Amino acid sequence: MNNLALIFLLALGLGGCTGRQTQQESSRLSATDFSEKISETENALILDVRTPEEFEKGHLENAVNIDWKGSDFDRNVSKFEPSTPVFVYCLSGGRSKAAADHLKEIGFENITELAGGMMEWRANNLPETAPVTTENGMSFAQYQTLLNSDKLVLVDFYADWCEPCKKMEPYLKKIANEMADKVTLVRIDADENQQLCKTLDVSALPVLKLYENQEITWEHEGYIDEQGVRNHIP
Repeated sequence: MNNLALIFLLALGLGGCTGRQTQQESSRLSATDFSEKISETENALILDVRTPEEFEKGHLENAVNIDWKGSDFDRNVSKFEPSTPVFVYCLSGGRSKAAADHLKEIGFENITELAGGMMEWRANNLPETAPVTTENGMSFAQYQTLLNSDKLVLVDFYADWCEPCKKMEPYLKKIANEMADKVTLVRIDADENQQLCKTLDVSALPVLKLYENQEITWEHEGYIDEQGVRNHIP
């Protein structure tokens, strides 16, 4: 009986651990769930951890901008009580994940991340301040003009803050130089072309799209090494 009781208690303990892990995982929500939870939460801190320049181009209503990569991040977030419910987001989710982990380390108790960031938010047509207009950045018609080539066109959607984008840039330019007779590289800053990204369903970075005769033949989201790209260029 004692052994059975011990096994039962261990099972309860494991179940409790599993429950806590599930609760932690649920703190990373889709755009629609993130929006709904904000509306249901009182006295929440909506934390935009992008740069001030990104923030000015559009952000969630009532959001506070504290740049995750700024030197005064800890000083600024220390102005809020650790018990404050925090809803944190960036452009595509990378910086907000790092910020959320750090906020937990310094004592914040209730943190919810926007999976996919502002790119996912905009893809779901959710409201924001200073909304993006079709005049901002490259139009879809201009984009199509870039694809009008007798060579392959490799389009690289990137951002200056995106670390995988930075790692890929040198070898993408190398490929474009070595294979100039068959491929043209077009690099598009996602921050400067938000409406175009929305139109093309670019909701994370980096994204590569390869076109032949204006038809897409291959695309990839996330980091990929040089050989992986070369394998898709005939």
